[in-house]
Amino acid sequence: MKKAKIWALLFLVLAFLTVWAVISQSKSFSFAQFQSTLHNSSVGWMIAAIAGMLGFILFEGMALLCIIETFGYRRGFGRGFLYSAADIYFSAITPSATGGQPASAYFMMKDQIPGAVVTISLVANLIMYTLALLTVGTVGIVVRPTIFFHFHLPGKLFIVFGYLVLCGLTAAFYMLIAKPRILEKFCELMLKLGKKLHLVRHEEKKREKLHSAMEEYRQCANIMVTHKVAFVKAFVFNLLQRLSQITVTLFVYLAIGGNKAVAMDVWFTQGFVTIGTYSVPIPGGMGVADYLLIDGFQALFDEATAVNLELISRGVAFYVCMIVSAVTVLIGTICTMKRKGLR
Repeated sequence: MKKAKIWALLFLVLAFLTVWAVISQSKSFSFAQFQSTLHNSSVGWMIAAIAGMLGFILFEGMALLCIIETFGYRRGFGRGFLYSAADIYFSAITPSATGGQPASAYFMMKDQIPGAVVTISLVANLIMYTLALLTVGTVGIVVRPTIFFHFHLPGKLFIVFGYLVLCGLTAAFYMLIAKPRILEKFCELMLKLGKKLHLVRHEEKKREKLHSAMEEYRQCANIMVTHKVAFVKAFVFNLLQRLSQITVTLFVYLAIGGNKAVAMDVWFTQGFVTIGTYSVPIPGGMGVADYLLIDGFQALFDEATAVNLELISRGVAFYVCMIVSAVTVLIGTICTMKRKGLR
């Protein structure tokens, strides 16, 4: 909890500095114009944008529920939403999204799902998650290659590097399922290193536990590999999650009176930006995502419109999403503690 509070505080500081940087660096930004843009925006399209933001949380939860059901564990819609919210919130406040998976695993294991099942389910979902992003990027290059070339050189480099990172992660996660021995060798190496550094006691007992846990993991991996339908369903849900998040920007653009003829250019710009943010280990891609959005939007609109669209769309898709996820995690934690107290 102490670490979570520290990361949350750091998140708030970075968020403030990011928004301040966007506003201060824009010569044409006006608070009065920004307020006017918000005030005159379409309520219907804004509701659609919020629905897209909620879909980002919802569809990841559906993917996780689909995967764990393969192992015979059925959990309700609300629990799936909680698993996803925990992943999204802690991924956003920790570098390289390192806190998301453990947070999601915590709630899954509290729901009496075995550790091996949780681990293999999260790895399988990560494969589908990265594949969905690669699909978005590939479609963007094929359908709207000109959008990519609208970005300046730093933006292009962020996007290309992000794409390569996603390719590497997909291959690595797949190997963890297809070749469990790789994970076991890595764990054994860490165990030996811990012994040498005098960080691990009772090495043999730890090794026995590791082998027992890896045997469970191997069995789960075999089940997952043979259930290809679950992989397909998880991919579809993860793709819907990505599309929901990207479409938030499109809906915000239409809400502020954007030209429908340019709407798909806005959509593909956001798609490339989403990939580009994976090139840096900054919580939530803050700063980089904002830079890429403005860089991409300035090829389509004047600076004032680009900044207003960036601030509003980023606010809904990221910051409001964090608030919803944080509240969900808080409620989920309280409910989990109450259930534990009743036992």
